[in-house]
Amino acid sequence: MRDFGLGDEDVAVWRDSGLGDEAFDDWLTDRVARRPTGERARAVYGAEGIHDWARVAILDQLALGPSDRLLDIGCGGGLLLRDALTTGAMVTGLDHSPDMVALARERASGATVVEGSAELLPFEAGAFTAVSMSVVFFFLDDPVGVLRECRRVLVPGGRLAVYTTGPELRGTGAAPEPVASLGHFHTDTELASMAAEAGFREVQVVSERGGQLLTGVARV
Repeated sequence: MRDFGLGDEDVAVWRDSGLGDEAFDDWLTDRVARRPTGERARAVYGAEGIHDWARVAILDQLALGPSDRLLDIGCGGGLLLRDALTTGAMVTGLDHSPDMVALARERASGATVVEGSAELLPFEAGAFTAVSMSVVFFFLDDPVGVLRECRRVLVPGGRLAVYTTGPELRGTGAAPEPVASLGHFHTDTELASMAAEAGFREVQVVSERGGQLLTGVARV
């Protein structure tokens, strides 16, 4: 646990969980990345530099303005929400970690932040003009299904920007074991194909230093 920056609080939570050793990898992945919880998770996902390269790439691509309505799926500590608010856009975040929902509400007080699932977004069709995901796609078991949900909640012509972890980062500090084995890596071609299947056009994937930025426009 120490290798992942976890402390005494986390050790106590694991001991109190009653789970067997076979469940440890899943528990650890949830604790540090998939469903972050605890004080250490709040400190990591509230840090100013967390995933800053992904946040900048997404916001540069979306070029939000006052007429936009953004949904950030897997909003974590809310830093992307906070930065998006400076554009004048209406901003909504969604996360399945109660701890991250609470942290995002603190860090981006002008945003609406809700607890929910990416697989079944609790929003009406056409509610948003832009959807983002920052270092979340890696954990999705049904990526095409989630992209279809993104298409559903977007207006026709709405923009999608997804930043995820490329296969070449498997086993590095960006995707260490056991997290890497419990995530999903996709080639650029696979990402583009999934977005097209889900109802997006003008699909592009730009890869740089192991990070992949998937973009597209919701078809009419």
